[in-house]
This record gives sequence, C-alpha cells and structure tokens, in this order.
Amino acid sequence: MDHRILAINFPRVARVACLLVFALASTCCVLARAQDQDQLGPNPTAQTGPQGVITMTAVPNRPTFSTTAETVQTGVFEIEYGLEAAQGHQNINGLLKFGLFKNFELRFGNNPIERDAGVAGRGDSGAGLKYRFLEERGPLPTISILYNATLPTATAGLGSRSLGHSAGILVSKDLGKHHVDFNESLQWIGRPGASGFDRDYFTALSYSHPVTEKLGFAAEIAGFSRANLATPSMLTILQALTFNISARLVIDSGCYVAARGDLPRITFFSGVTYSVLDLYRYLRLTHRR
Repeated sequence: MDHRILAINFPRVARVACLLVFALASTCCVLARAQDQDQLGPNPTAQTGPQGVITMTAVPNRPTFSTTAETVQTGVFEIEYGLEAAQGHQNINGLLKFGLFKNFELRFGNNPIERDAGVAGRGDSGAGLKYRFLEERGPLPTISILYNATLPTATAGLGSRSLGHSAGILVSKDLGKHHVDFNESLQWIGRPGASGFDRDYFTALSYSHPVTEKLGFAAEIAGFSRANLATPSMLTILQALTFNISARLVIDSGCYVAARGDLPRITFFSGVTYSVLDLYRYLRLTHRR
C-alpha cells in the first residue's frame, strides 16, 4: 500500500480516527489475552478435557460489505469497529452484536465520525436483527434473514436524512477451506422532505480462504442497483487480509475499488472484531457467588 495516497486530503479528524481505531485494537488485544487467561486459570491444558469451558469465537461481518449468515454465539456481546480513508471521504464505522438466543442476533450500527467532501459530522445509525433458520449440514448451506432500519442520526447534512429499511437473505457455505457468502437484499430508501420510498437492490458475493493458520485472504464483488435518477448504481471490488490474534479477536485491512458509481476511486480500510463477553455465563457465575 502506498501511504502517500492516504495523505491526500487526510484531515486532522481522520488522523484522530486512525489513532482511536488503533487504540481500540490494542485494548481489545490486551483484554482478550487477559480474559482468556482468566477463563483458563492456572492450568490452561485442563480446558481441553471434558469439563473445559466453551471458547468464544468471533463471527466477523468485516471486512466485506456482505454479511455472513452465521450468528453470534448465544449470550455473547461482540463489537466491530473500523476506519475508512479515501480522497474526500473518511469515517469510523461500528457494529454492536448480541446473541439473544441461539440463531437470533440483535444488531446496532453507527458511524460516530464521518467526513465527505470537506463536511465532517456524525453519520447515520442502524438497528436490526438476524435470524438463522438453516444451519449448514452436508451439501446444505447456512441461510439467514436480515432486517435493518436506517436511523437518520447524521449531522451537518450527512447521511440519508430520512428513515429507511432493508431486508434480505444471507447464504454462507464452507467448501473445504474455501468459504463463500452471498447476500441479496431489498432496500427502502426514505425521501427527505417527502413521503414514500425509493428502492434498490444490494447484491454481494464474497470469498475467503486461509493463507496460514492465522492469516486469511478475502475478496468480494458487491453493488447496488439504481435507486433514482440522482442515485445511480454502484459496484465495488474488494480485497483484504485478516489476522486472527485469538479465536475471539480478529483484525483486518484492505481496500476496495469503485468499478461503477459516484464513489472515491480507491478506499483503504482497517478494523477489528472482538467478542467482548459471554453475558449469560457472566450472570450465572455472578448469581452463584
């Protein structure tokens, strides 16, 4: 990666954003190691026996635009935060996930910092849920449905400025060490200052494969259909590397290229996914004391 590209129109707020994401990744790394050691106790090898605790495993939606059909483990609270940087565009984007029940995940996303065309502020938020109704077995893939509501929380004239909805189907399949995700969803985009919705379709196909035990490669082609005359169709091509620091902590970095649409030619990103806490297990342990 040529870091000189990142220096173009890269304002102070974006540099601060980089430091925040780096600090978050470093903190998550320290917490993951400390909490893993606390769970394992003085004799870590004892956890490989029949009485071992269930290890939390991160279920990243990053680094692709597509969403995996897998759900967060029951009771687990998981966070994802990342940074995007391009000429005229920078943001911090976040996603909070909680496994309320088996196969049922609650989600809340937000962009606490966003800058487009010289205007900086807070971005939109989103709340939704994911339900997995088919788990991968033999030739059958994992299939889930995803609903999300866009909440117009942006400031400084950024974001959608209206309430929106989306619903779609998610398909994931492991083929040996190869993993494939496919998304197809319909979006209802609110019209600022007017009634009704515009509609577009989101389609994404991603592929990932391990390079080493901890390092992985991901690629994706994704795009939106045209919503209206002012919002043309868009198509992106993404490549990224992921690194599993532990089962519950994954970092990623890569870029995506705008093959079509009103987007920066190339956007760089990096981020972190961290399984913070098994809340149900924590409550059980607290209740016993």
